[in-house]
Order: sequence, then structure tokens, then C-alpha cells
Amino acid sequence: MTLATPHTTLPPHSDGIRLCLAELLQYKDQAVRWLPPAQSIWSHLNGKHTSRQKGRGMNFSEVRPYQAGDDIRAIDWRVTARTGKTHTKLFTEEREQPVMLLIDLSSSMQFGSQLMLKSVQAAHFASLLCWLTIKEQDRIGAIVYNGKTLHEIKPTGRQQGALRVINQLIASQAHINTHTHEVNEADTQPNILFSEALRHLSHLCPKGSEIIIVSDFHSLKADDKQSLSRLRHHNRIQFVQIHDPLEQGITAFRGTEQVADQTQSVWLNFAAATTREQLGNQFQHQQALIKTLANSLAIPLYSLNAALPLLQQLGQQKGQS
Repeated sequence: MTLATPHTTLPPHSDGIRLCLAELLQYKDQAVRWLPPAQSIWSHLNGKHTSRQKGRGMNFSEVRPYQAGDDIRAIDWRVTARTGKTHTKLFTEEREQPVMLLIDLSSSMQFGSQLMLKSVQAAHFASLLCWLTIKEQDRIGAIVYNGKTLHEIKPTGRQQGALRVINQLIASQAHINTHTHEVNEADTQPNILFSEALRHLSHLCPKGSEIIIVSDFHSLKADDKQSLSRLRHHNRIQFVQIHDPLEQGITAFRGTEQVADQTQSVWLNFAAATTREQLGNQFQHQQALIKTLANSLAIPLYSLNAALPLLQQLGQQKGQS
């Protein structure tokens, strides 16, 4: 559905609805721009926020008696003074940090009023994160959630890990596109709640993972706080919210249009200010829940617009930071 969209060019190989390999592979060459410490994709998503980034280095392991050949700069002078014998500190190289994505492709994500569906924008951002993770020599894994099924991709290193996630995103979006317009009365497959996806994430991700949840969070409930709290106990979590301007009542269109998702269809009069206000109020109500939950668990919340190309948004944020 398009409502008086401003002129904005789609990313290469993209039609805004389906996904293809060439469309997501383009982010492989872009990832190097956001490698820390020189850059940070999170700081550019929020110009005033400086995100704590994982740095590579050495972690303290133990203290043992000094041996010939040890670096004198590593001598532990406190232990040496206390024991009367020279002791040195040992360090181990910092271990990799797996990155786990939870990517929401459910019915509410299959919506876009201007440039692309929210699900497509989520896949673009997930692809950038995959290639960034591989560039940092970490493993990447994911859960792709569509409201009916969960596809688990165990953390895998190198290019294979990124391609496994990308191929699953393409397959899942293709399946959704194929079935969107079908009348499927015989489909008795129960819905899978967002909370179930969080529980699967808890079982799949190794401790010490970087967890990034990419969603519009329409299915997030206050009861999910417990699951998120358990996840956060041993991992770091970040929220990336995908939104569309129409959800906030922002549109230049002033006619009557049918608005539909995979569950319902309604006619809305966008010429009426009350219609636009009601949409904005509903969005703000859900937004308050998301922000309250994120703040209570100290989870950073970032935002991406489905009406603008991903790299254009990152470029704008970069210029403002």
C-alpha cells in the first residue's frame, strides 16, 4: 500500500516487498564502515548515545612466580612485596562474543505505507549486523520468527554464519509473500507468541552473547519482562524497533484507503484529523510500554524507519553525531 509517498529510491536489487540474495549481500562491503573503535553503528543510530562496545584485548587470568623470559611489565608488585618473591600476572586473550539475533517477520511487520515493508527493513539491518559480526571474527546466530514458526540458526563463524541467517530471512519472507493473499481456512496451525520466541532464544544463545532483537514490538507484553530479565542476566540485549510513519498518523494522503494486514482489513479516512490522531495515540501507547520495559531492564532502544533506506538513515545519524 502506498499513500502519497515522497520520492525515495529503493536500495539496489530491492522491490520493498520480497527479499533476494543480491539485496542483502550489498551490506557485506558496508560493514567495515561501522567497525569499532573508529565507528559504532549504535552511536549513529542515536547521536547522543555512546554505546559501550566490546573491545578486543587481554583478560587477567592468574598470578604465578616469575619465570625467566616473562615480561617485566607484567610483574605484580603487590604480591611480590607481600611474599618476598617476584610474581607476574598472566593474561589470556579475550574470547569471542557470539551475536544472536531475534528477527521478527510476523504479520505486523508485513506492513509498509511508503518505501518498504517493515520486515524488509528488518532483514536489511539484520544483514548489516551479520556481516559486521563476521568482520569482527565473532559467530552469528539467529531466530527468525514469523508468528507461526521459529527457525533457529545456531551461532556459526565466518561467511557461512552470515549466509545461513540471510538465506533463512529470504526463505521466510518468500513463504509469507506466497501465503499472504491465500484464503487458508484449513490452516489450524496455532500462533506462536513473542514470549515463546524469547524462551527459545534463552535456550539457543551461549552465555555472554550480544543479543539484538529486531522488531516493531507490537507483540511485546509486560509479562515478557521476566524472560528478558533472565536473558539479560548473562547476556547483553539491545532493542531495534522498526516503525512506519503511517503508524504514527504521519501521511500527506487525505483520501480514504483500505488498510490491511494478514488478519484484518479496514477502510480509513485520512482526510479526518481524528483518524490520524487515533493512529498516533495508539502508537504512543505501545511506545510507552516498550520504553518502560526497556528502561526498567537498562536495555538500549534504537529506531529505524521503514520509509527510508537503511544506509541513508545511518548516514544522516552519522552527520548529526
